Amino acid sequence: MNIADWIEKWARAKPGKAAILFEGGEMTYPRFNDEIKAAARLLKSQLDIAPGDRVAYLGQNHPQLLVFLFACARLGAILVPLNWRLAPREHVGMLRNCGAKAFFIDEPYRQQCASLDAELPGCRFVAMAQGGGDGRWPRLAELSHRADGVDRHEGIGLDSPLLIIYTSGTTGSPKGAVLTQEAVQYNAFNSALLHDMTSQDLILSLLPLFHVGGLNVQTTTALYVGATVILHRLFEPRLVLEAIIEQKPTLTILLPAHMPALRSLADWETADFSCLRAVLTGSSAIPRDMIRYWHDRGIPLLNMYGASETAPVAIHQSVANAFATEGSIGFPAMHCEIRVIDANGNDCPTGEPGEILIRGKNVMSRYWNNEEATRTALDGGWFHSGDIGYVNPAGCYFIIDRKKDMIISGGENIYPTELENVLMMHPDVQEASVVGRSDPHWGEVPVAVVVAREGCKLEKRDILEWFDGKLGRYKHPKDVVFVDELPRNEMRKVVKHVLRDMVAS
Repeated sequence: MNIADWIEKWARAKPGKAAILFEGGEMTYPRFNDEIKAAARLLKSQLDIAPGDRVAYLGQNHPQLLVFLFACARLGAILVPLNWRLAPREHVGMLRNCGAKAFFIDEPYRQQCASLDAELPGCRFVAMAQGGGDGRWPRLAELSHRADGVDRHEGIGLDSPLLIIYTSGTTGSPKGAVLTQEAVQYNAFNSALLHDMTSQDLILSLLPLFHVGGLNVQTTTALYVGATVILHRLFEPRLVLEAIIEQKPTLTILLPAHMPALRSLADWETADFSCLRAVLTGSSAIPRDMIRYWHDRGIPLLNMYGASETAPVAIHQSVANAFATEGSIGFPAMHCEIRVIDANGNDCPTGEPGEILIRGKNVMSRYWNNEEATRTALDGGWFHSGDIGYVNPAGCYFIIDRKKDMIISGGENIYPTELENVLMMHPDVQEASVVGRSDPHWGEVPVAVVVAREGCKLEKRDILEWFDGKLGRYKHPKDVVFVDELPRNEMRKVVKHVLRDMVAS
């Protein structure tokens, strides 16, 4: 068995059911299954893709990426979806690291990749463009026309590696997390329970599919349960609102960083969202007003915690407990074990913060071509998240901060998230982040990086005085840097190492 069997079974069981809705078109489960088989024949007969070979894809969200995912599952190959926001030089590094045998490039990125083939002689470049294209590269349509033969390799099972997901790189060089088909399947188990998802659901998928948040939290889960996916190329606020109003999805994901753009739309506040059974969020701290916005409308806002290395669902709220566990990340996923440990590797008492560890069949098998990082991350058979959190007496988990982001000032631990929460309470602060700056006396001191609300004038003194009486004085920021926007990665997480460089001088 492999996960492509999901699609084949739904094609037989629900022949008229739409699998994917995309830009006005519909792909039923039978057609989706046929496209997967055709892509597998193409990969095998035209590009000589064998079990274990890596197939890279660079492009915005498109059904073709999902077709390639399940075609790779049939062949035992490994899909490497690349972040289209990165520079060509970064793509070269990832392609060399994974040793890609084939590289599919969507039209918007063909020009910027035009000279890369000379640097990657062992990799076949394929243009996704329907017409034109580069004469040096075959086009997908040409290869499809010539494809023949069998559409699968025998003996491919769930233990076969399926994905290499390069981490976001918020703290430096990205690493390639290897997820097996079993990891993707167990993530689907966890996610289906998180959402109470069934074949009757209609999923609005708008996060980038090169990240597990876009690919696996709802999208592949929907295809596992036989639901329908409304797929968007990009997050476009107006198109999201129109989709909710007109297509009436039952579930979607909205990142905290999406909300300001959505709420700025003139008809956002009056729109009817009653079709939504729940909205999932995560990736960063969730402002209290955002939680209240959805809960006041009777719609659970579900917080989910995980990482590329966990496929990603590890800890989450559910539809049943979202209102009762407001502000937390919820409880361990059904097929995950969670520990919280101190600096000596001992389990922390209830309420005591420590590093969160995760174990389960959804966890990565390794980092590609990086044994040292693998040993560190999977020490003792547990994935060491690098996140600091705690569990309360009810078994509910809370995230405090990143271990590597913790500031040690004068021997005291300072968690930036705690300070950021205070900053976000200021009525004139749009966004804020806190990082450490080297200090000759204290070792490190916290520095606030602040984006002021439009039309508001903030002074450094305003921010520093805002902390009076709210936190212990040793935690207060010692300086404030004002910026027009915070640097963010593709999942809209603040890139802290860039901020540290900004405040260092």
